[in-house]
Amino acid sequence: LLLADFLSAAAFSCALLLLLCLSLPRLPFALPLPLPLRRARRSPILWSIGSSPSASATTPTTGHFVQVYSNGDVYEGQFHRGRCTGSGVYYYYMSGRYEGDWVDGKYDGFGVETWARGSRYRGQYRQGLRHGYGVYRFYTGDVYAGEWSNGQSHGYGVHTCEDGSRYIGEFKRGVKHGLGHYHFRNGDTYAGEYFADRMHGFGVYSFANGHRYEGAWHEGRRQGLGMYSFRNGETQAGHWQNGVLDTLSTQNFIPGSPIAVNHSKVLNAVQEARRAAEKAYDIPRVDDKVNRAVAAANKAANAARVAAVKAAQKRIPNNGDDLPLSVV
Repeated sequence: LLLADFLSAAAFSCALLLLLCLSLPRLPFALPLPLPLRRARRSPILWSIGSSPSASATTPTTGHFVQVYSNGDVYEGQFHRGRCTGSGVYYYYMSGRYEGDWVDGKYDGFGVETWARGSRYRGQYRQGLRHGYGVYRFYTGDVYAGEWSNGQSHGYGVHTCEDGSRYIGEFKRGVKHGLGHYHFRNGDTYAGEYFADRMHGFGVYSFANGHRYEGAWHEGRRQGLGMYSFRNGETQAGHWQNGVLDTLSTQNFIPGSPIAVNHSKVLNAVQEARRAAEKAYDIPRVDDKVNRAVAAANKAANAARVAAVKAAQKRIPNNGDDLPLSVV
């Protein structure tokens, strides 16, 4: 009797469960599936020339990379601790490029600058400026080869103009200053002292027709004591004002006379001019140093191009991931 009651109760429970399943809406049954894992993209490295990079400790800041700047400039080459260091090429948007050595985000060492208008520099740099020895070819056709300091021609050098004239001598802060000799395109020559890009002090000017002036100069004009010699042997000596002889000299000078100057003083000025001319022709030449600097600059430029190629190759997608490339 007890077994019959148990079976009856079990049958009733099964029937009730079946009825309940049929009356309720059917729900899908699924096992939990693992979510796909996405590879975390690396944050771009923000580099800028001369500033510290903003990168995490795990982001690479040393190697070969490409950097694009918001103004359109592009750098391709080596980085060290987030800054342009080593060899690399910097492209200035629509204007030119630099190929060569870098230290801490600045030109430093040897390199080559090329600009869209046609000017070009090959030589040494320091702290982002032309410094040392190098050659600059202007877009006008002029060429300066010599010493540089803080971005300007400074020291000994040669400036050759497009028209064939040439100056060999000393420079200071970008202009002729000190001793030098200038060969004009018409055949005239000047040898002596310069000040602020002009003949100033004592010097000798030789004309192509055989005439000569020896004496004092002021801002490019004959001024002071001097002597003008004609090719036929005649001379005019005395005091000059704005390029014109205004007071003759005389050997029988009367002290205090307003109409003449002591000829011996004029001869002293002539001797000073001749000594200045001799020194101007005897200044040191730096051709060998310039040639070595140019050779080193060409070598550095080649190395920079190789580094740029390596940096560009690292930008090629690998397994769907691009290497960091940021715009700053």
